[in-house]
Amino acid sequence: MKHNDQNTNAFLIHISAFAGYLFPFGSIITPLILWQTLKERSQFLDDQGKEAVNFNISYALYIFILGLSFIPVFTTSVFRNFNDVDFGFDISFYEGPFFGLLGIGALASIVGLVKVALIIIAALKSKEGENYKYPLTIKFIK
Repeated sequence: MKHNDQNTNAFLIHISAFAGYLFPFGSIITPLILWQTLKERSQFLDDQGKEAVNFNISYALYIFILGLSFIPVFTTSVFRNFNDVDFGFDISFYEGPFFGLLGIGALASIVGLVKVALIIIAALKSKEGENYKYPLTIKFIK
């Protein structure tokens, strides 16, 4: 295969992670399918496909853990001011747990922006023929 075709295919493997914004688990399934179909063509495509799939699985795990941390903060903010006598809710947006909700939301937003930036960087580097390694990636597929 031509060198330019390899670079273009590696670019597509990385960019295909944006399919996760179109359908659930698309950021894992689409790069996985592309990697499986293209990995026999060259070692470069095999390496970049593994890297893209590992990154997207790692990212999904990080977001899942971040989502689990949302549960106790949310329940604390809702039930903190629960009144047993009249069963009314008095949610105060100026104290404690609300800022925890904002903090987790801000952290999730930052993680999402980092994901987009890393995918774009990886796609551009692989388009140039550079073997890109994502930071903080767990190697599920070796």
